[in-house]
Amino acid sequence: MTLVYILESTEFPDKHYVGLTTALEPRIKEHNAGRCFHTAKWRPWRGTVCAAFATRERAVQFERYLKSGSGRAFAKRHF
Repeated sequence: MTLVYILESTEFPDKHYVGLTTALEPRIKEHNAGRCFHTAKWRPWRGTVCAAFATRERAVQFERYLKSGSGRAFAKRHF
């Protein structure tokens, strides 16, 4: 099972991060520990959305969609 997740910065609520993992809790801990270059500036993070996919390929497709312009608009409207 592969997970696509959206994080929201607790200090900067307008900052969001979309990622992909197989273990959500350890991954969020890595983000909050500053081990991820892309999210270190805006920590701490909290999870807002998590979607599970049976195949990695489908998860990658959804993650790419959420990182696109229309995907960001979709996430803002629905999540």
